[in-house]
Amino acid sequence: MKVLRKIIEIDEELCDGCGQCVPACAEGAIRIVDGKARVVEDMFCDGLGACLGECPIGALRIIEREADEFDEEAVEKHIASFPPKSCEEANKPVVIQESESALSHWPVQIRLVPAKAPFLKGADLLVLADCVAVAFPALHRDFLRGRVVMMGCPKFDDVQAYINKFAEVFNNAGIKSITIPIMEVPCCSGLPAIVKKGMEASGKKIPMEEVIISARGEILRWKKV
Repeated sequence: MKVLRKIIEIDEELCDGCGQCVPACAEGAIRIVDGKARVVEDMFCDGLGACLGECPIGALRIIEREADEFDEEAVEKHIASFPPKSCEEANKPVVIQESESALSHWPVQIRLVPAKAPFLKGADLLVLADCVAVAFPALHRDFLRGRVVMMGCPKFDDVQAYINKFAEVFNNAGIKSITIPIMEVPCCSGLPAIVKKGMEASGKKIPMEEVIISARGEILRWKKV
């Protein structure tokens, strides 16, 4: 039975599919479908908006419209249908981190970060090659602290899309500095050039440094470019 009530609405054009809203919905009403967050069934959404604060770009809002009534019993059945965690996974010991994460925002992938994201305003930007996150053990301490990060792979992703994204970021965000850690392998070497082309397209001049990381996780060179 449909009634006039409050319910979540998702702006599909604004949504970038980051998925942060999904675990925030205890009723399991939101899923990522074809790269966009969607309310799978009106009856699963209680309209209270617990997911609102999790969206980094404000694609979620509460509206009032005709919708199926919230059905608590249906929600319980829906949640019960989710695959349970295995005993092995549930019994894994909790790892206590030696230091806190320095990550201050989400999303982090170059493709997903909105060019006008508030966290980019006046930031020191870390443009990180994907593999550095695995190879360099002190990433959070030495690079991420005090910076915002955009990470990606210049070999497998769309180079022109990267250039366009950086040009838009540099035009709008007032970036103060750019640090680019890349691996010593050839496929990483294009990332600084991509950033530089984005800067040229924007007409901005921003201090930029390149850091070369070895496959053994050591800093080989740190230079201005």
